[in-house]
Amino acid sequence: MSQNIEIEFKNMLTKDEYEKLMEFFQIKSGDIFSQENHYFDTPDFALKAQGSALRIRYKSGRFVMTLKQPCPEGLLETNQSLTPEEANQAITTGKLPEGMVKDLVRKMNVPFESLEYFGSLVTERSELPYEGGLLVFDHSYYLNKEDFELEYEVENYAHGEKIFRQFLKEHNIPKRETKNKIYRFYLQKSSQNTTN
Repeated sequence: MSQNIEIEFKNMLTKDEYEKLMEFFQIKSGDIFSQENHYFDTPDFALKAQGSALRIRYKSGRFVMTLKQPCPEGLLETNQSLTPEEANQAITTGKLPEGMVKDLVRKMNVPFESLEYFGSLVTERSELPYEGGLLVFDHSYYLNKEDFELEYEVENYAHGEKIFRQFLKEHNIPKRETKNKIYRFYLQKSSQNTTN
């Protein structure tokens, strides 16, 4: 189990902007890796209502369950490693494993047993160090939709914000309000539910 503060800046990209950045930074197909996020919440989105999110991520042969909770600058991430069996059970039955994440969810007054599996989002990702932070290029697929996103992960909020704004300006990319992946996933899911 580990905890860390995540400070990142995000901006949605058009497909054209994404492809230009990939070309500018000479990112090849071999530099791209895949990760799969599986999302959980209660039927009435109790975690989302508190600005929190719960996912199981499969990346590089490992499953990690992560609870994201708001904090003054960024998000507090609590990570719990899972066995393939625990992850598979969670994804197929909605039954999540015991541990620190369960304890924290209960402290939020959300019944752990009421959490359900909502679906998955697959991201093709490439990363590179940039001005003391990490620049991330994401191409995500979920619920018959795809999108493109730029992220900049940093340790210092003020410094990171300055660098990120400058980056967007240099590459002629307009600043766009960008919701995180789980929010975009839920938005797409609810729009599908209303059309079905």
